[in-house]
Amino acid sequence: MTGDHYFTAEPDAPARAREVQFTVAGRDYTLVSASGVFSASRLDPGTAVLLRKAEPPDATTTGALLDLGCGFGPIACVLATVAPMATTWAVDVNERARDLTAENAARLGLSGRLRVTAPEEVPADLRFAQIWSNPPIRVGKDELHQLLLRWLPRLAPDGVAWLVVARHLGGDSLQDWLTEQGWRVTRHASQKGFRVLRVTH
Repeated sequence: MTGDHYFTAEPDAPARAREVQFTVAGRDYTLVSASGVFSASRLDPGTAVLLRKAEPPDATTTGALLDLGCGFGPIACVLATVAPMATTWAVDVNERARDLTAENAARLGLSGRLRVTAPEEVPADLRFAQIWSNPPIRVGKDELHQLLLRWLPRLAPDGVAWLVVARHLGGDSLQDWLTEQGWRVTRHASQKGFRVLRVTH
């Protein structure tokens, strides 16, 4: 048994590599993944719902986009692919996840517009046109709230955040909490037990 979690900074488990294939908006992606990161063997069902139901950026989108808790990079790679004029930032505390995301960006020819960093490496004055996240619910409510309180204020004034949370893991209570914090939150979609939340100033 290992004590590693997907939010472990430096996983001890051997990095057994594998490929994960998925399709978003008619485009096929093949990414490399490895043990010790979130949903290492497949596209997480919540991430799949988020990518299918949220409103993605497009070829005219500019500015900075954020994939918060990028894992091996499926959201970041999709964002960088569909929004070539924007700069996508992929952030994760897990060093192995960052390495995999950087490798996948290189494999897809996205390295020039996809920046992979640890949270503390993101410029303090950077504001994001969009934030996308399948947030790490299992870190616990307090840590999750602190994570969102740290990053959501970095939305640009007209920016939008897209979050996916399983209903049985507190999707509805998270919506209520965000509203209490002063955010405008709508349940944009529900599918397969997941809530897709649209968050704006």
